[in-house]
Amino acid sequence: MNSLITAGLLILGMLGLAAVLAPFIMPHDPLGANLLNRLKPPSFSYPLGTDHLGRCVFSRLLLGARYTLCAGLLASMGALFLGALAGLTAGLAKPGLRGVMNIFMDVVLAFPGLVLALALTGVMGPSLFSLALALAGAGWAWWGRFVRGLAVTAREKPYVKGGIVCGVRGGRLLRYYLLPQVLPSTLVAASFKTGWMILGISGLSYLGLGAQPPIPEWGAMLQESRLYLTRAPWLMLAPGTMVTLAVLGFNFLAEGLRDALEVRQAGEL
Repeated sequence: MNSLITAGLLILGMLGLAAVLAPFIMPHDPLGANLLNRLKPPSFSYPLGTDHLGRCVFSRLLLGARYTLCAGLLASMGALFLGALAGLTAGLAKPGLRGVMNIFMDVVLAFPGLVLALALTGVMGPSLFSLALALAGAGWAWWGRFVRGLAVTAREKPYVKGGIVCGVRGGRLLRYYLLPQVLPSTLVAASFKTGWMILGISGLSYLGLGAQPPIPEWGAMLQESRLYLTRAPWLMLAPGTMVTLAVLGFNFLAEGLRDALEVRQAGEL
């Protein structure tokens, strides 16, 4: 395991642990307002200070890890699942169906991803779940083209053609001949895309399209803190740092996996 994978897993492990243990390690009620303690600077009792309603920023940050990370993973896995189905169909199905799927993916890709996500969120209504579904709906076509390219390349390998000649078909061909070639590159891309999804969740929540008050999602916390940047900078620094760490963790993991994959392929050659 190289250093980038280790660093990525360490960062993501710490964030995941914070999300899981949040109810047990939060020093205060993350939703409990106390106007007498509003905009308090960091202290022993409030490690990251309080917000404009007197709520503990540290507690909200810990609970927010659940919302942001889960929404980002849901959006990323949803887009990957839909895209993989479409991509494998476009790469391996009969010519007529392949053509239809390719045209459909091209049409979806013609729309900018964030604009399409904004439109879908507007139709479903602002909420964190709707935003995750919208990002998945906007991102599946990219995955479709990506997986299609991998599937077409894998299908042309000599040993895959040999398996087809020997009568290997359907699920057995997919499981033992194609997926081992498709999965490594897909894992690398999935790590990159999950970081992008977390950034998209936070960015669109900042615009008010995701988590609604009083849910302590990191992007929503950034939106709430914008009016107090000069007076209470910790309100924006805390969630901004967490978003950066999450994206950095997934990027480190993706870079490490890509390096490991390249070394493995070079060894096989």
